[in-house]
Amino acid sequence: MAAPRVSLGALKEPLGLSRGLQWVRGALYWFILFFSIFAFATCGGFEGSVSFSLTCAGLENETVTAKFGYPFRLNQATFQPSLTHLCNHTWPRDVHLVGDFSGAARCFVGVAVTSFLYSLGALGGYLCYLHLYRCAGSRLPLMDLLASGLLAALWLVASSAWAQGLGHVRAAAAAPLPHCPSPTVKCHPVGVTPMGSLGASVAFGFLNLLLWAGGCWFVYKETPLHRPAPPPAPGPAPM
Repeated sequence: MAAPRVSLGALKEPLGLSRGLQWVRGALYWFILFFSIFAFATCGGFEGSVSFSLTCAGLENETVTAKFGYPFRLNQATFQPSLTHLCNHTWPRDVHLVGDFSGAARCFVGVAVTSFLYSLGALGGYLCYLHLYRCAGSRLPLMDLLASGLLAALWLVASSAWAQGLGHVRAAAAAPLPHCPSPTVKCHPVGVTPMGSLGASVAFGFLNLLLWAGGCWFVYKETPLHRPAPPPAPGPAPM
């Protein structure tokens, strides 16, 4: 097994820099921040709620709240305290939010985690095994190009799906309380947890797409597809 040769010089070259840029939040601050971490942290770590104030005939107001979060199975978020005990049993059963958007959210977080792990391994490989990466006949650049292109495509699909899913989450959270029999019972929305962090997760997703797509160019330059063909061997000297 070839011994690693640690060289920080790889970070000064376009190939190493392209992988490093996938972990940097902005061009002004060259601290190692991982865009993929921000992507799955802002999505996977979200916790929110929807609240309504109920005014029942002859009774004081009551506030009910449904909490939701990743993976955004809103149809499992039940309003508490149970509506079945309020307003003279107006609601025969518990009321949930509407919609299941776990598919888009879990796909987005999965791509973010995969990208983080691949970037971590790729950067370590560039720092320790760049001599093997660039040796004659190495297939590592071509494999790296294929993996980078696949991850760029996955970021496009996952970010687009999550952007659409987030729109549905916002619409479901802003919907009126179901089965509110006005004017017997008045249901007033109290508030919804701001979803700015979820909007930021979509932005980070598309930023990751741009970084991976741009990194594909630098990886492509390391493959045999870009390297010029060797010059022909010189023929015999003319007599």
